[in-house]
Amino acid sequence: MSMSIRKGRCHCGAVEFEVVIPGDFGELRRCNCSLCRKRGVVMASVPLEHFRVTQGADQLTLYQWNTRVAEHYFCKTCGIYTHHKRRSVPTEFAYNVACMDGVGMIDESKIVILDGQASPRVDSR
Repeated sequence: MSMSIRKGRCHCGAVEFEVVIPGDFGELRRCNCSLCRKRGVVMASVPLEHFRVTQGADQLTLYQWNTRVAEHYFCKTCGIYTHHKRRSVPTEFAYNVACMDGVGMIDESKIVILDGQASPRVDSR
């Protein structure tokens, strides 16, 4: 399968990243957990080694809650969520598809809804 490198950035451009993906973005998802519901982002995922912050790592702020396993990253300047290390699949980063260069409106009918509310709680402390 042919892999390509796609570039993305937050709204203000302080944070830039690259994602190695096979052709298209793969499965597009939203999650119904309390955080994802409020941020309303369409996400896709890649293995950890296929995601790299290329500029502005020092401009990212980390948000964790509940079990503190997932690591949610936001730009300190514009507040845009760029990516997170997944709690349910800790070997993957999920990223904000709307941050990717060249992405326009996303066809809502192609988005899978994850039931994050029903995800088992694992205490990592």
